[in-house]
Amino acid sequence: MSIITASKLNKSFGIESVLEDVTFHINAGDRIGIVGANGAGKSTLMRILAGELAADDGDLYYEKGTRMGYLKQRDHFPDGGTVREEVAKAASPEQKAHFEEVHGYSYEKGSVGILRSLAFTDDYFDKPVGTLSGGERTRLAMASLLLQEPDILLLDEPTNHLDIGTLKWLEGYLKNCRSTLVIISHDRYFLDRVVTRIFEIENRRLNAYEGNYTTYKEKKQLRYEQDLRHYEQQRAEIARQEEIIRRFKEHNTEHLVKRAQSREKRLAQLEPIRKPALFHEKLHIRFEEKLKSGTDVLQAEDLAMSFPAEGGGRKPLFAGVSMDIKKGDRICMVGPNGVGKTTLLKIILGELVPDSGWLRLGQNVLPGYYDQEQQLLDMNKTVLDEIHSTYIKYDQVELRKLLGRLGFYGDDVFKQVKDLAGGEKAKLSLLKLMMTGANFLILDEPTNHLDIAAKEVFEDALMEFPGTLLIVSHDRYLLQKIPTAIYELGRDGITVYLGSYDYYEQKSSSVSSGKAYLESLGKAAGAKDPAAALTKEERIAQRAKEKEEAAEKRKKQRRLELAEEMVQKGENRVTELENLLCLPEIFSDPEKARKANSELLEAKAQLEEYYEAWMALQEEL
Repeated sequence: MSIITASKLNKSFGIESVLEDVTFHINAGDRIGIVGANGAGKSTLMRILAGELAADDGDLYYEKGTRMGYLKQRDHFPDGGTVREEVAKAASPEQKAHFEEVHGYSYEKGSVGILRSLAFTDDYFDKPVGTLSGGERTRLAMASLLLQEPDILLLDEPTNHLDIGTLKWLEGYLKNCRSTLVIISHDRYFLDRVVTRIFEIENRRLNAYEGNYTTYKEKKQLRYEQDLRHYEQQRAEIARQEEIIRRFKEHNTEHLVKRAQSREKRLAQLEPIRKPALFHEKLHIRFEEKLKSGTDVLQAEDLAMSFPAEGGGRKPLFAGVSMDIKKGDRICMVGPNGVGKTTLLKIILGELVPDSGWLRLGQNVLPGYYDQEQQLLDMNKTVLDEIHSTYIKYDQVELRKLLGRLGFYGDDVFKQVKDLAGGEKAKLSLLKLMMTGANFLILDEPTNHLDIAAKEVFEDALMEFPGTLLIVSHDRYLLQKIPTAIYELGRDGITVYLGSYDYYEQKSSSVSSGKAYLESLGKAAGAKDPAAALTKEERIAQRAKEKEEAAEKRKKQRRLELAEEMVQKGENRVTELENLLCLPEIFSDPEKARKANSELLEAKAQLEEYYEAWMALQEEL
């Protein structure tokens, strides 16, 4: 039963159309993932569903009494309350009573459980919300929303700022919760694990696909191939009709000229099919090193770090951290939130001094840093000025060409950085990093905020980079594709896994002191959902059908070729007789002229029959 029905929704901002004729239905219990490029209109559609924004026209219906919960990319907590207080007031008294009736335990106990599952330790409960990081505030908003248990959960990028353990918990929770889910996400692994339908927004329209993300990609490819065939078939049909019209006019009989005119009218009324595009215009990301580093890139021994604790003294963050990174290594670092991954990166960059231990960069090592919070960007500058102030040797023409490679076109370069979307800020930071010429890239959650197409281009650029990589990431697709080794950072140092995500997943579940960092992380990144794939019998039947259709098409093609040969012979005969009538010895002799003209009329009549047979065969194809 449909819980939401949308019909022909349209939305524009000024003269810019964002959504056009968007039509869909959502059934109770659906788990829908919304995908599309940054700026495609995903959050706009989500805000319309949440009732925060009105469509310009179209109809939107909800089942009566439906309760909605909406997780935005940015929370709106007041800074005065504590974590415990914000969670306590998230649900109304009626919702709390309902919660306790359904679960058989108190709302307070449930809130403690969800906070702990979302990586809030007990010492966070009385912290003011204003002291939390952006990622912590997102997790708090998630906890508050889940406790309300609405009929429909609208989640905008819920996996941002979550470590792998918390992601695993959230995946399990969402798969088993009773709410209908509508989720905007660029996390390909998460979409594969959680959703059962995909809504893709592209070119202002919405296309719905049954299945998870991997199934969507397969079906999108098939749809693209089908649309491309229709486009090519129409082009071939237009060319065929134009050729027929040309031939009919050339022979200049009254019957053929009328038929040519009739075909011209039909051709003029034909609505042209646009050539389909499988992807948006690709970004051009390439990292080049100014000079090559020595073999030893980074060596560290027994690094330890702590931070001031409430009430005085210092609280340990990590200790015993040792690393030996060589030229060409691609290292990905994982670990629970709060263990100190970003802090360790800042120690490597020389921005922080460790409590103990030593660290040394090798010869000719030029680090380049990507900051997940984009704090290295000046929010008050324009996009163009932000790049120009750092790279003053480039003129504006050169810089605009570079910005165009990352999708900043026309007046986009005059936007203020503070007005950019998260994905646009991420691309601007990537461009600044590209221009450094660094040979040691240190990246802190680089795929956060990038859309899926941009992630794939970025990952390809990292694979082609000849230098050394150190990447903090919870993106499991990236973790499967990029690393030569995974470093897991814990309180007592680093555990090294010499391989990619598959190997790490297999080994890490058995490496822990009574409290595994990962319980089980499911299938390897990118694995297909077997329920969504065709069975062996279906594939055999499909191939047999395709083989039979191909054989039948070849037969028709051969018959068409024979018909074309007859048309060609008929046209040659008509041309021959027309030329014959032009000879003086023929047109000057009445008997010979009569005979040649009679043969010409018979040849034209025969040619029309050949045309009819030829066109009938073309219609079959």
